Amino acid sequence: MTIARFPMGQIVATPGALQALEEASESPAVLLKRHLIGDWGELSDDDRQENERSVSDGCRLLSAYTLSTGIRIWIITEADRSATTLLLPSEY
Repeated sequence: MTIARFPMGQIVATPGALQALEEASESPAVLLKRHLIGDWGELSDDDRQENERSVSDGCRLLSAYTLSTGIRIWIITEADRSATTLLLPSEY
């Protein structure tokens, strides 16, 4: 059983992220689950440590994953945990 480390709020995605996921034939649910359990993906050690602090301090959380097509997807959970967004870095 997977334990959620924080609430994600409303889950939304940008058109670019949805298109990238579709082209890669990858499910957003898999990436969202990784994010939710604290598998932050491809982040620097500093960013990982910041996320770990942010889980308890209530700050913004960021995960980064590379799809099979080589396209990078970010997942950001807002500090107030009201929303989690899947987006391309270029859409930030």
